[in-house]
Amino acid sequence: MKLGKRNKVLVSFMLFSLFFGAGNLIFPPFLGQNAGSATLPAMLGFLLTAVVLPVLGVIVVARFDGLDRLAQQVGPRFALVFTLLIYLSIGPGLGIPRAASVPFEMAVAPYLPEDANATLWMVVYSLLFFLVALWLCLTPGKLVSRIGHVLTPSLLALLVFLFISFLARGQVEVAAPQSAYQTAPFLKGFAEGYQTMDTIAALNFGLVISTTLGGFGLREKRDRLRYTRLAGLLAGAILALVYMMLTYMGMCSSGVYPIQENGAWTLRCIVHQLFGEPGEVLLAVIFTLACLTTCVGLINSISQFFSTLFKKVSYRVWVFAITGVSFLTCNLGLNAILSISVPILNAIYPVAIVLILMGLSHGFWQRNAYAYPLTAACTACVSVLYALDAAGLSLSFVSAALKRLPLYELGFGWVSVAALALAVSFALCALKRDKKTA
Repeated sequence: MKLGKRNKVLVSFMLFSLFFGAGNLIFPPFLGQNAGSATLPAMLGFLLTAVVLPVLGVIVVARFDGLDRLAQQVGPRFALVFTLLIYLSIGPGLGIPRAASVPFEMAVAPYLPEDANATLWMVVYSLLFFLVALWLCLTPGKLVSRIGHVLTPSLLALLVFLFISFLARGQVEVAAPQSAYQTAPFLKGFAEGYQTMDTIAALNFGLVISTTLGGFGLREKRDRLRYTRLAGLLAGAILALVYMMLTYMGMCSSGVYPIQENGAWTLRCIVHQLFGEPGEVLLAVIFTLACLTTCVGLINSISQFFSTLFKKVSYRVWVFAITGVSFLTCNLGLNAILSISVPILNAIYPVAIVLILMGLSHGFWQRNAYAYPLTAACTACVSVLYALDAAGLSLSFVSAALKRLPLYELGFGWVSVAALALAVSFALCALKRDKKTA
């Protein structure tokens, strides 16, 4: 069975909207402003983790029919623990609350009256935000139509309008790169891509897209996988173009505005320079649309997963539960959520990358019983220890030994360890084979 062009575009738009949320808006301009004249290599690294790996993740999960089945290549216990960690971190524990708090704190709170109670306004805004998300998620069959027909085209139109306006009359002054981007801008950009959370979100969305395609009548797995690839490529192309626009604006503003704590402030400065006070409305709409679609996608996919894992609890109940917990968590504030996100992502991301890459090349190690378990376990150990070290919880001699690993200080010590573990797995497999033949 073939999928019509219109439905191909709708599914691709839906996948783009699922990915494009809070981090996708605030980190590219922040990268551009910090990287300055070194933006090109930094952006190339960023695109690898923020576009290429997420698209590959969607394809891999669709191939394995779910994250849990991909993770089971390591082992049943790992599959349960890792899958739960992924769903909780990008769900009610971190991803959804961040997506809800960003539009308020960056596009609403700065413009409230000085005597306004920001906490109360946050509660009101987040309540309305999650009520809309709840309404959309309770009718999952209409998500493709609502997101693909209305929300995504509106968001893209606003972003293109902003970029064209910047090209026409934006202030341009490119500064030298900040210290973090002077030595290895490509690797720094690669690590910054973690903050979008898209690679681990892709482990979620692959099953969503596959299920959506099944709703269009595509029953054969081969057909669903083929159209998942097409949707991933188109969504990835749109993501890359949007990232390049946002990064370019940040780079051109690197010598115009002082470096702020995150990219949302950069966007605020740019929009205010272009449109003055009316630009506040534009920025608020862009942030809200981007974050709403991501929240809806996350609530929907996580509820589907948990309703399958715990069959006695329905999808609707999970939607209410996840939405409620996310509403409470988001009112902790954006800075608190972002401070928690960095160590969690440093610990989880390398394992997700290893699983995606091994899943893509599954044929090379499907007969090696040690490949997945040993590589994933070693990667997890190094990434968790690095996350603890980066958070100020170093483990004396262990941390000192890890710092001798290549690229450890840049957050890539796990790469050499994963490669070594994979090589050892083949040696163990050969040894076991020799024993059987002896």
